[in-house]
Amino acid sequence: MKANSRKAFAVAAALSAGLLAGCSASSGDTAEAAGPKVELTTLTPGTIKVAMMPYLPYVGEDDGKLEGLDGEILNAAAEELGYKIEIEQTDFSGMLSAVQTNRVDLALGSIFWTPEREETGLFTDPPYYSPVALAVGDGKTYEKAEDLEGLHMGTVTGYSWTASIQDTPGATLHTYPDANGTFNDLKADRIAVGMLDPLVISYTEQKNPQLSFNTQYIESPTAEEIKEHPGWQYLTPSMTGFYVAKQSQDLADAISEQIGEMYADGSMEELVTKWGGDPEAYLKPSPGMLELRQAADRDADWALPTID
Repeated sequence: MKANSRKAFAVAAALSAGLLAGCSASSGDTAEAAGPKVELTTLTPGTIKVAMMPYLPYVGEDDGKLEGLDGEILNAAAEELGYKIEIEQTDFSGMLSAVQTNRVDLALGSIFWTPEREETGLFTDPPYYSPVALAVGDGKTYEKAEDLEGLHMGTVTGYSWTASIQDTPGATLHTYPDANGTFNDLKADRIAVGMLDPLVISYTEQKNPQLSFNTQYIESPTAEEIKEHPGWQYLTPSMTGFYVAKQSQDLADAISEQIGEMYADGSMEELVTKWGGDPEAYLKPSPGMLELRQAADRDADWALPTID
């Protein structure tokens, strides 16, 4: 087990709902005027250099400011710490590499914690968890993986859910170059279920009710079911995190503390809801997650953030 030191940082009181709503547009200016409240290890003093791949509703850039769920969470944390944010756009593999080679301080955008990634970078506490969501267009309710047997289902070419569909008895796989193809075939009744990134599903349902589908979450398959259907391993929730350069443990700890504050004051629930997610699905850990982290990069007394 690797020790994960926890440092106390003197920070301002928790954000009010009104301040949080405006942080995406003003956090950099405020931080620049006030200056750092805590000295942290970053490439440029007073600045957190971040790498991101535009992928709303998770993260995007608007006039030099981060937006999306991950973006607004980091904006809020940086403002409380008194840090500016400098953005570098790249692709997904490029942003991970930028952290691992110390070209940026941090990468963000629905990055899943894995033991392999933890070996070459640091992870903050989970700002939210990524459930397994379904875009359901046939009006039925699906609660378990076995309920999907025999269905026509769609996903984006190359996504891990391709294996999940292929391993579902009797299911027919439909693949598309992007999420729009999945949503279009749901509306046309050519498929019953779409498997995509969960926030993309719920946010699209919220913003485009004319597509006539609903978001559903399924229970995780058991270990026995995954042994019988290996592709179902991708039907289990994941821990997300901000991915931080190895030399910046104090930065990872400081942001983790801010994440905990946002869980405590209700602002994390507000942001998840704003960007189309259900706090009950996104802000409660699944069984086994705690043990995974304690076995890798957290102390034995560490606890996962959660809402009541």
